[in-house]
Order: sequence, then C-alpha cells, then structure tokens
Amino acid sequence: MRTYIRSRLLTGSLLALLSGVLLIGCSETGAPQPNIIQRVEGDKPTAPPPTGFLGSDYSLLKPGAPGSGQEAMLAYTNMNANFTSYNKIMIAPVTFWADDDSKVSAADQQTLCNYAYNNLVQTFEKNFVVVKEPGPGVLKLSAALTDATAATPGLRTISVIVPQAHVLNVIKYGLTGTYAFVGSATGEAKLTDSVTGQLLAAWADQRFGTAAVKNATVFQWGDAENAMNYWSNGLDQRLVTLGVQHENASASAN
Repeated sequence: MRTYIRSRLLTGSLLALLSGVLLIGCSETGAPQPNIIQRVEGDKPTAPPPTGFLGSDYSLLKPGAPGSGQEAMLAYTNMNANFTSYNKIMIAPVTFWADDDSKVSAADQQTLCNYAYNNLVQTFEKNFVVVKEPGPGVLKLSAALTDATAATPGLRTISVIVPQAHVLNVIKYGLTGTYAFVGSATGEAKLTDSVTGQLLAAWADQRFGTAAVKNATVFQWGDAENAMNYWSNGLDQRLVTLGVQHENASASAN
C-alpha cells in the first residue's frame, strides 16, 4: 500500500511540475529545481558546496525562507551593517575556484572570469560610482566562479526546436530538476568594507540553462554567461534594496 501511495504521489507531482514547466519556459536561466523524489519528500536541491573562496564565512550562509524573496540558493546579510553609509564600490577581479580535476580548461576559466568581471563593472556603473581603490564609504565586491559546465549546441537546438525532443527534455527536467544539453555556472560572492574587511553580505548560487526558445542556438558557454548576467543584475538590485547610495550615472569614478 505504501509503495502504491508513493507511486501515485510521484505521478501527480510529475504531472503538476510538467504543466508548470510547459506554461513558463521563457527565462534564459533558472535555478536547479527539486526532482520528482525531492518534491514528494519535501527535500530541496543540493546547495553549492563550500570552497576556499568564502572560507569559514560559508557557514553563515542560509537558504531563503518561504516568502523571503531571496533568489540565491544561499545568502547572508549582516543586519547590523549601515549600508547607507556607503556611496562607492570597487570590484575585485573575478577568480575561478574549482577542484584540480575541473573539466573547464585554464583558458576557458580565464575567459569566463573576464566576462564575469566586465559584466559586473558594466552593470554596477549604471547605478553606482565604481572606483578602483579602497577608502571610506567604499564597498568591495569580490566574486568567484566555482564551477561551470558547457552546453551542447547541436543537441541543445534539437531538444528545444523539435517537438518530440522538447517533450522528452521537459520530462527529463521533471525527473531530475535540470534540462538536457544545457550549461551551468556556480558562483560565490561577498561584500566587504574596503578598509576594514568586515563582511557585510555573501552569496552562493547555481544556475542552469533552460529550454526557452531564445536559448535554442546558445553557444558553448552561453548558459554560463546568462547566469553571470543574472547574478550581476541581481547583486546590483540587492545593493539598491539594502540602501547603498546610488546615482543614475553611467560614468565611473577613478
């Protein structure tokens, strides 16, 4: 009887999930979703594992509570920090932190890090004064890529465009929480006082490509870049929400 009930729950959960996926499917990037077993048993997708980038600060990160609006899988905010006292931000070069057996070549690691850094600067310049040196009232944003996987362009196109393949891909998403042939990026970031080094906020997140039609012809690292774009915009808006002084100017301060 217990096996029968669990089977019915699995079937019902899968149908509900697939219905939702077929209605949405427009976003360029998405967080890993609970697979069908996790949905039945109330579990969540595994959070990004700790790396040396955040060190012991990783233990401060927590998943968002229901209704909290937290988009990153794990996050921490120093609620005692006076974010309104900051009016500039410096952005450290993005680095790649991964195991020695990472499948991402050294050249690709550097390319991805360069893209992430330039994207952060371009995004933050829209709302904040970006500087190159620490000082009073200056925040320091440090970010790292901790992993990335490449999309499979040819098969990716087929899985999105061909109806039968698309349906199979949606079913795969319902069973595993991710689509086939997509790429991904995993990253961590921290916000500190540029003078004292005090930790003000930190995040860890993972994003995957989706089966959106706009992603059909994405190149090898396109999904990873979409994830970085998402993070840059999210971090930018998070600082606005926290009260960091900002201005609608595109020029950076030196």
